[in-house]
Amino acid sequence: MRIQIVATGFYAPPKVETAEELGPKIGREPEWIKTRAGVAKRHIAEEPVERMAAQAVLRAMAGNGPPDLLLSAALTPRQAVPDTSVFIARELGWNGVPAYSIHATCLSFVVALRHAAAMITTGAHRRVAIVSAEVASLGRDYEQPESCALLGDGAGAAIVESTPTSKKSRLLAWVMRTYPEGAELTQIPGAGQHRHPARPGANPKDLMFTMNGPAVYKLARTHLGSLLDEAYTRAGLRGPQDIDLVIPHQASALGLASLRRLGLPEERVVNILADYGNCIAASMPMALAHAHQAGRISRGDRVLLLGTGAGLSMAAAILIW
Repeated sequence: MRIQIVATGFYAPPKVETAEELGPKIGREPEWIKTRAGVAKRHIAEEPVERMAAQAVLRAMAGNGPPDLLLSAALTPRQAVPDTSVFIARELGWNGVPAYSIHATCLSFVVALRHAAAMITTGAHRRVAIVSAEVASLGRDYEQPESCALLGDGAGAAIVESTPTSKKSRLLAWVMRTYPEGAELTQIPGAGQHRHPARPGANPKDLMFTMNGPAVYKLARTHLGSLLDEAYTRAGLRGPQDIDLVIPHQASALGLASLRRLGLPEERVVNILADYGNCIAASMPMALAHAHQAGRISRGDRVLLLGTGAGLSMAAAILIW
């Protein structure tokens, strides 16, 4: 698919929470947080999620006019109805621009990128803004130190357009798989019909994030290698040696380190976990924008976007930048 990411932007709230500040809340030493979770600090939102999203989009837009489609790609909504994208559009002052959400938990950004590619390729839209903004800190359960130590807040955005005939940028390959055996491994059981507040036995804890990290890692490790092999084959590549840069979901220190086992060396993996934590779906576009603005990506590079999400789902997209 002949599409290109023409601009990126990210926003992190000004309030910072260090491992030293979080430690007493979860009953762990700061060094345990830094070594076990790999997070030295994270940003904590004090503003609404739509404002964070708008800031990331504005930084990606760099003064250019609005796109003809806005996709909100995130897990944590502003409210149930209307969709968060409506409030983002209002914050941006965009009247008449169609806006809706793509929700695939931590994979929302890369799924939205695939959706945008289809919309552009078929001619339905010409210029798409994708934004992932997450307030994960509100859902932290201090009685679950391992997941609580990971999460942070932030937003990332990308502008996607069709590729001019004179350039080689394109989406080379896309692979996604879902393994529902992992459905209860990562969840927020409330906020839907399953444990609705109107049902007997509803508990405020149902709105908190819960995760069985070791089980998630084990299940992902079982399937991730074959997913990548399929992506390389679809892209016409020999294997990981043909990838110039990896933009992974910032799941955990263990998850990022495991990429070496898959032939993706540390120096080619964008890792912002220590400074931002796991910002759910925003992790990937934040890492992408961080690498883009640092000059780590050049036109013609082969870039792998890779992640796992609750479900358990996993996805890989390979781009020629």
